[in-house]
Amino acid sequence: MADDLRFGGMLFIIFIAILLLIIITRFVPIGLWLQALFSNVRVPFSTLFFMRFRRVNPARIVNPLITATKAGLPLRIDALEAHFLAGGNVERVVAALIAADKANIDLTFQQATAIDLAGRDVLEAVQTSVNPKVINTPRVAAMAKDGIQLIAVARVTVRANINRLVGGAGEDTILARVGEGIVSTIGSSAGHKAVLENPDSISKSVLAKGLDAGTAYEILSIDIADVDVGKNIGAELQTDQAEADKRIAQAKAEERRAMAVAVEQENRARVEEMRAKVVEAEAEIPMAMADAFRSGNLGIMDYARYRNLQSDTAMRDSIAKPDGGGRDVGQNGGR
Repeated sequence: MADDLRFGGMLFIIFIAILLLIIITRFVPIGLWLQALFSNVRVPFSTLFFMRFRRVNPARIVNPLITATKAGLPLRIDALEAHFLAGGNVERVVAALIAADKANIDLTFQQATAIDLAGRDVLEAVQTSVNPKVINTPRVAAMAKDGIQLIAVARVTVRANINRLVGGAGEDTILARVGEGIVSTIGSSAGHKAVLENPDSISKSVLAKGLDAGTAYEILSIDIADVDVGKNIGAELQTDQAEADKRIAQAKAEERRAMAVAVEQENRARVEEMRAKVVEAEAEIPMAMADAFRSGNLGIMDYARYRNLQSDTAMRDSIAKPDGGGRDVGQNGGR
């Protein structure tokens, strides 16, 4: 009976041991712990165990810590875990710190995590600080004072400024400022030939403006890669102005013509009105003559003289006409 009890107790102990081993292997990555141990990185079992409950992947923390330790960087595992929980990229931060240390660039862990959380690639920033990169501007069109358009393309060599990565403007601002400098420099040139003969004057003028102020980069050089001659903007503007002046003149002439037509129509209306009044007055003459005969104010001899006067007037009118009426009257008189 005692033997059975001892055997049952041993089975229970073995069961508990197996259960604990399963729990440990499930929540604690033994292989990762051994890897850290052999790399002289002390990672407590409890830390790896509670990482599971904090929903942290232990490999995303321990592997960068091993890399940093081998590179001689004293980093704390709790700081790496805190950065991971904040949404940062622990691997890129550790790689950036190692690259900065090898290149003698002053970059602290706090700066690296701040740059990473700001949304910038901290490793690329360090690499750009060591190896400056070249940014090609788009084709920038500008017009010199002689009216000729020039199209320039520049290559801007920049180096990342670690201290201004957080809050500093990016590449788009650099390109916009360089483009603005090219436009102002070409626009202030007396002629396009001077720019074509000495394109480095654009580089010197733009570089002297301090365009990298407030940006995350330091401009090392600005080189004009190509300058092409575009349109003759001045001639086109003059042509457009002449065409506009022509249309204005045509509009004014049309306005004057319309006013003249209106005045002529008004004069015609007045003449027609006067003719109507004359016809109306002539229509009253027979009535007035009849009243004069009845009242005795007009006699037969007076009427005869009146008719003779009308005939003389008609003859003079026919002679004065330029269509040969006078000749016809003379010929008729000769008959």
